Amino acid sequence: MRTMLQVLSPEERAQVHTRSLDLLSRVGVRVETAWGRDILAQAGAQVNAHTHVVRFPLRLVETALEQAPRQFSLGGRRPGYSLPMNAGECALLVDGGAMFVYDAEENIRRPAAHADWVKATRLVDALDEIDLYWWMVREDQTPGSQREFVAYWRELFSLTAKHIQDLTETREQSRWLLEILQVVFGERKTVRRTHPISFLVCPVSPLTIEGGYADAYLELAGWDVPLAVMPMPLMGTTAPGRLIATVVQGNCEVLAYLCLAQAASPGTPFIYAPALAVAEPHTGRYGSGAVEHALLGAAVTEMGRFYGLPVESSTGGTDHHIPSIQAGYERALNWSLPALSWPDILVGPGLLSGSTVLSFEQLIIDIEIFQRCKRMVRGIDTGIGSWLDDVIERVGPSGNYLAQRSTREALRSGEWHLSDLGVHAPFETWEASGKDLLAEAREKIDQVLANHQPLPLDQSALRELQRIEACAGE
Repeated sequence: MRTMLQVLSPEERAQVHTRSLDLLSRVGVRVETAWGRDILAQAGAQVNAHTHVVRFPLRLVETALEQAPRQFSLGGRRPGYSLPMNAGECALLVDGGAMFVYDAEENIRRPAAHADWVKATRLVDALDEIDLYWWMVREDQTPGSQREFVAYWRELFSLTAKHIQDLTETREQSRWLLEILQVVFGERKTVRRTHPISFLVCPVSPLTIEGGYADAYLELAGWDVPLAVMPMPLMGTTAPGRLIATVVQGNCEVLAYLCLAQAASPGTPFIYAPALAVAEPHTGRYGSGAVEHALLGAAVTEMGRFYGLPVESSTGGTDHHIPSIQAGYERALNWSLPALSWPDILVGPGLLSGSTVLSFEQLIIDIEIFQRCKRMVRGIDTGIGSWLDDVIERVGPSGNYLAQRSTREALRSGEWHLSDLGVHAPFETWEASGKDLLAEAREKIDQVLANHQPLPLDQSALRELQRIEACAGE
């Protein structure tokens, strides 16, 4: 049977829900967009015109939960590519937003360059174990011109054919994005049906819906762009100093956004994605490698399942600044619990130092960790063909099973996790190779990139994107 875990009992999940409903109806959420406040008011919310605090009646939340689809798929440009949500599978999504790159050969941290973004994007596209794209690193974190915005998406679609989770920052950017999507994927109904991108939005903790990003998403209303809502409350600073209270606050922030999304466009695909975290108690900074993140990530998955919504779990960070023993054990431990709760999307490989530093070698190591987590989740097969009583009888005392057909079949069926990374040979073999883990990871990166060519954009689509880019610069 599949290995599963729970950190919250059914009764505790119900308590999180009940307390969230109470807080949403009494305390409410500050909504910093007039457009959003009008939408919520028309849906039955209580809006304070002076404080911009919106209170959510029980019926509004219940209606939003009823309207959100339980199942849908995330598409992409690659033929046959489809990631079903709420179908019992777990997809891997890289972490994003790094400003620096760790150069393992030179042992230095340096500012990210455009070439790093290109390399990371090609690598994500090439690695079969990674299912979705975020921008892992970008040399310029500040908003650029509209022309630069269009150029970014043109280059992005040229480098990866996987599903893209990203965002826009303004309503104008959203309008440009809709033009781009129609060029690449076809008419509106095709975009609505295939869901080639999803929109990531991060409410400001505590209990605030920021205006700019909310307006940018509302501009996409009616296009069925899946919305992943990822508040990042930090226990002890922007969230209460208890794990369960942080779960409640994050849940409130997600449910408030759910109400806004469904009121704007009923039936909008929605991903439950709070990234709950803890503050490092000595400094107050984000404690990326804290073991409590494993508990919070599992709790997030369980609450998403409580609502029947697809879940995106962001855990697996590390405080260390380079690939290391610490980075390995923090990521492994902080992924294990959420993986055993089995979200639809698991976030986190490739970044170090509180998600500020990209390491290509760490990305390869993290994929190995994820594969081991998946094997743990598959559990122990107890099907009728797994007990092998007849084989035990045939081999008998003092025999061995190496030559048995059942052993070969088990090996081929995945009963063993077979790793091609790391040391699995005797000391002498390892010593003779002269390779450490980082060198092995770099070798794999070089091989993958040397043999991979992204799926090219149709030439007519590329020309049209170049035309839109020129128009955006006028």
